[in-house]
Order: sequence, then C-alpha cells, then structure tokens
Amino acid sequence: MPIQVDHDERREKIVNAAVRVLGERGFANFSLRAVSDRLGGSVTLVTHYFPNREALLVRMLEQTLDDARSTQEELAAIEDPHDRLEAAVRYFLPTDDEALAIERARVALASHRDVEPFIQQYLDLIEPVMRELIRTAVQDFIGRHRLDATVDLIRVWTSGVVLSTVEHPELWTPEHQIEALHHFMNLIDLPVAAL
Repeated sequence: MPIQVDHDERREKIVNAAVRVLGERGFANFSLRAVSDRLGGSVTLVTHYFPNREALLVRMLEQTLDDARSTQEELAAIEDPHDRLEAAVRYFLPTDDEALAIERARVALASHRDVEPFIQQYLDLIEPVMRELIRTAVQDFIGRHRLDATVDLIRVWTSGVVLSTVEHPELWTPEHQIEALHHFMNLIDLPVAAL
C-alpha cells in the first residue's frame, strides 16, 4: 500500500526549512541542498515541489503576502480601534522563534535586492500591503491629512525594532519588545477622530 503524502503540508515544511536556512546562513549560502539537508532528505525532496531556488524563494515571499492579507482581515474585525492598532503593531514584532526566523530571512533577502531582480519586485509588492495593514489599524484615529505620516511613523518604528531584534536578539527579547510596544502605544495615544 503506497504511503499517503499531504503535499500541502510537505510544501509548507519545505518553505519553513527554507526560511530557517536563509535566516541562519544568509542569501549567499542559501541553496536547495542546504534546505534538503535541514529537512534530512535529498535534494529531490525539494525539487519535486520547487524546481529551483527562485521558485522556492517566490513561494516564501507569496506566503508573507498571504499572511499579511489574512492578518488585515483579522484586524478589520477588531472593533476597538486602540486594540486594533496594538494588534497591528504587535504583528510586525518578532516575539517568537518563528517570527524571528522570518525576519532574519527577510533581512537576508533585502540585503540582496540588487542581486536578484525578483527580490526587488517582491519588496515592491510587499511594502504597500504592509502599509495598508497599518492603515487599516489607524484610519479610525486620524484624519486623511495625517494618515500617510502616521503610517510612516509606525512602519519605521516597527522596522527599527525588527532590525534591532535581528541584530541583537539577546537585548531585544520578546519581553523587551512588548515593553517597548506599550511605551510606543502610550507615546502615540491617538484619540479616535471624528471623520
């Protein structure tokens, strides 16, 4: 009797292993062989689902977009605007191992945007999605004339915390990130605007 394989689950495991490899080894040392080694199998295991490195990277990037869109829908369902804003900002923080691995991989990719054209294309796609996620969280707080500047502020703050955490995880522990988040939320305590 043949063994039943859940192909979606297998793809997800490969993508998760690829994220870890990219974040730990960097873009220059990212290969299908390294991903298969991480999985404890042969390169054929990976190439059965992803014929080359670019296809695997594209799927990793698509997964990021899918996750952001799903989160945006969840945020829209949070009724209290202050809770919605805090949930949006928290979404960007790498407060667990999985989120930190994803951010390490993202930083590794961003540093090679000029090497592989599809990386820049991805970054061009992902940034508006991330900004829209923040916009969804803050649109009840402020008028349209300040919306873009507020989105910029939140995006820059979260990116700074992410980069600091990638560079110094021993300093930017999950507890420290949450403490900084609460302080940031107090600093930007935005009243709900009458629009």
